[in-house]
Amino acid sequence: MTKKIVHLIKKRDPSMRKNGEAWLYPGIWAMFYHRAAHRLYNHKHYFTARLVSMFSRWITGIEIHPGAKIGRGVFIDHGMGVVIGETCRIGNNVLIYHGVTLGATGKERHMKQRHPTIGDNVVIGASAILLGPIHVGDCAKIGAGALVIGDVPAGETVVSDPARLVRRECSARTAIKQLRERIDILEKRNE
Repeated sequence: MTKKIVHLIKKRDPSMRKNGEAWLYPGIWAMFYHRAAHRLYNHKHYFTARLVSMFSRWITGIEIHPGAKIGRGVFIDHGMGVVIGETCRIGNNVLIYHGVTLGATGKERHMKQRHPTIGDNVVIGASAILLGPIHVGDCAKIGAGALVIGDVPAGETVVSDPARLVRRECSARTAIKQLRERIDILEKRNE
């Protein structure tokens, strides 16, 4: 384990007491295996790359697709349940907490970029979900439990309640049709 990695962990996690504890961080192992899998993926050894990725997920509880591009100094703290998609790009010195999903919405199947692009020095809180080909600017902070489906400007902090109404799915015409159907049902009951 290099001094640089040990310094990185000590800087971001005050609970580390001795340098040897760095070996016990699953995020470090996940990044180690990802670097190997990514090299294989870039050389078109897709099956072997996915095999290394699957082994890493089994050992660490962190799922990183071998195609994801991850910069230097990325630290996944605790890590269990982190999912990082194939076309995801993560900058340098990013801090990711457990349960984070950097995924696609499923509507971008034929797009080249389906997953988020994360800038440098970003902090992503526990259980945050970032979906689609969005861009998170440098030094941004994503709050725990946030659902992010749009771009986040550099230096901004984003928190959100996923249960809030974002958009109504039905038009006025559809609503009227549903009301007429409901009235017909009620009238039949009264007959």
